[in-house]
Amino acid sequence: MFTKFYLSLNCNRLEEFYHLILMILSDTTITQLKKINKALSIKEIMEVYLPLSYLIHFYINSNEKSQDIIQKPFNSPKQKIPYIISITGGVSSGKSTIARILQILLNHYLKYRYVELISTDGFLYPNSALRDRGLIKKKGFPLSYDIYHLIKFVSDIKSGFSPVIAPLYSHLVSDVIPIKKKIVQKPDVLILEGLNVLQSGINYPYFDNTICTSNFIDFSIYIDASHDLLQSWYLNRFLGFRKSALTNQKSYFYYYSQLSRKEAMRIANTIWYQVNYRNLIENILPMRDNSTLIITKSLNHLIKSYQIKNNYYNLK
Repeated sequence: MFTKFYLSLNCNRLEEFYHLILMILSDTTITQLKKINKALSIKEIMEVYLPLSYLIHFYINSNEKSQDIIQKPFNSPKQKIPYIISITGGVSSGKSTIARILQILLNHYLKYRYVELISTDGFLYPNSALRDRGLIKKKGFPLSYDIYHLIKFVSDIKSGFSPVIAPLYSHLVSDVIPIKKKIVQKPDVLILEGLNVLQSGINYPYFDNTICTSNFIDFSIYIDASHDLLQSWYLNRFLGFRKSALTNQKSYFYYYSQLSRKEAMRIANTIWYQVNYRNLIENILPMRDNSTLIITKSLNHLIKSYQIKNNYYNLK
């Protein structure tokens, strides 16, 4: 269990930690978590997500102490530098679910501090622009993102600018929403979730700049799973969207809802292999070892192991 991590840190305040767990597991918190994932069990919250959020809490506190040590000798005014956590992995790996769970739990650990969550989907080029550039079949690849504005957004957050505006993406229409934006006001912690948050400059050969989003990230999480599991989760999600779109002509999946299940599955498998699997192999998976923490999932999105840099732990 993640408790091994505490012991490796010589943490002698486990009693305080478990008391904190009891306070965190309020009815309100559990309700919030269940809204994200109905299948989430109390056991999984206790054994995986609470310790994981405590681990990140430890890193954040260590970072703040380091900032104080660096600033003190120069008598420079104390500056609040936002801590940025990235969460990445293949399509349907569960990035957004873990990101929302961590946001809720970190809000409890980090009392009186503001934890914001942003998906990089909003920084995709609109579908019309992708079609004009011949990139619609590479949606989700690094070159399908407005990388200039994504880097500027992360840089402005790290620099303490406020407010900072983030574009929003709708999974209903599968496109960027031009008239809706999210206003971000000086977060203490920013969780940045998306497919390509760990990419380096080499992934953007058309972008003449050596700066990339990974330069601004303090703690990175990669969600790993076998290719077969990722494919099955993608197909199940596709079918779920298809079913929910039966009576909604505004939905991107309305077209697929009018097809037979067999034909819809054929198209979904084609999209998986030609777009999502290819993007995983070419761009996402090569960044796995650059992450601070690798979480490996098994059936039903259950977390079976994790690796913190060179330390491996198996959850049993």
